[in-house]
Amino acid sequence: MSKENQEETSSSKTVDFVWSNVKIKLKKIYGSQEYTNWLKLLNFNSIKNNVLILNAPTKFMCDWISSHYGKKVLNTWREFDKSAKDISIILNEQANNTIQNQNQSKENQQNIEKNTKTDLLNNLDPRFIFKDFIVGKPNELAFSACRRVAESENVAFNPLFLYGGVGLGKTHLMHAIAWEKKKRNPALKILYLSAEKFMYEFIKALRFKNTVAFKDQFRSVDLLMIDDVQFIIGKESTQEEFFHTFNALADQNRQIVVSADKSPSDLEGLEERLRSRLGWGLVADIHPTTYELRLSIIEAKIDKFNINLPKDVAEFLAHKITSNVRELEGALTRLTAHVTLVGRPIDLEIAQDLLQDLLRASDRRATIDQIQKKVAEYFNIKISDMHSARRSRIITRPRQIAMYLSKNLTTRSLPEIGRKFGGRDHTTVIHAIRKVQELKKNDSNFSEDIEILTRSLQS
Repeated sequence: MSKENQEETSSSKTVDFVWSNVKIKLKKIYGSQEYTNWLKLLNFNSIKNNVLILNAPTKFMCDWISSHYGKKVLNTWREFDKSAKDISIILNEQANNTIQNQNQSKENQQNIEKNTKTDLLNNLDPRFIFKDFIVGKPNELAFSACRRVAESENVAFNPLFLYGGVGLGKTHLMHAIAWEKKKRNPALKILYLSAEKFMYEFIKALRFKNTVAFKDQFRSVDLLMIDDVQFIIGKESTQEEFFHTFNALADQNRQIVVSADKSPSDLEGLEERLRSRLGWGLVADIHPTTYELRLSIIEAKIDKFNINLPKDVAEFLAHKITSNVRELEGALTRLTAHVTLVGRPIDLEIAQDLLQDLLRASDRRATIDQIQKKVAEYFNIKISDMHSARRSRIITRPRQIAMYLSKNLTTRSLPEIGRKFGGRDHTTVIHAIRKVQELKKNDSNFSEDIEILTRSLQS
């Protein structure tokens, strides 16, 4: 193969990598249904004269997507490639036959949406397979347990409970289990969904008086996987339904896999009987990544997508982007987009310039768990008091301070912060932030406490 052809192949792989990440983010922004209806059929064409050119299968879709989604698609692309100044969506003549089969009438789409037995396996990401999961000391137990579940014809552990921080690989492993199970036995009935989706499906069933179909759907599967189960903290009816679903499947010796950000015993606000059930089987934690694991992940991505990234830049990323794997992959995507679309090779200086926002955030980032621990130690209270319903001043003030610091020192939303404090509402978090701000202005000793805690969390 000539040098020119090699460069063309490498560029193509990198663009595919970038475009796939853009599509993943669009799906998260708009949701699975809206993304499938309008954005899934978009294809990358080229970038010419700073214009991002995409293909759509019909003239109507070109016009509709341009007017309703064009700006957002462009802005999402610009997160990885600042050189794109405008967007053009043009007709893909070759797709007309495909769209005839794929794009059904509005009436059919509505019927699909009403169908309570939607194949939730469609939510699985094809990238998330065992082969592409990088194993290191922080995640080896969880990986081995997931492989055992995926390869076993019988129930291995029930449930398998995975827990760890955001972006450490829980979702990847759950998707990998489903793909492997399906490959070994295509006839298996598998459901994967978030706890939030489980709740919304349950609410929909109640609304349309279709609880029998709901129960049949969830209690007749061979493998049920629920992601981010901490979301149902404080949702009593959803917890009740999940409890009965869990028991029904366990009684039939059907496999259950659950993930959360904490171990079952630490999920304050979850019903005791449900916490007990979740701790029945194997509980496997995924620890924060080490430098060695992060470097291995980067090198695997470089090899897979044939990316030309200097060794010192790879080591720099592994050293500086420590919060989670998603941010590490995002940084790598941004650098590779620069190489492909701007046409200049990456060195350490350019990498620092392109990633300055991520690096600043990483330098100042703490987790909500770390904040709660630090504040609890400082005021000599229990960490569990952060999640409890106790309202004595000796508890509420440190809790308000922890909420305030969580908003200032993390990127978490107000509802996410509230959930980490015993499933509280976002308005409670807002009140706490305003109260701390007011006390800082009027009490110098209080303000000094905040400064001390902030410095200790950022050091």
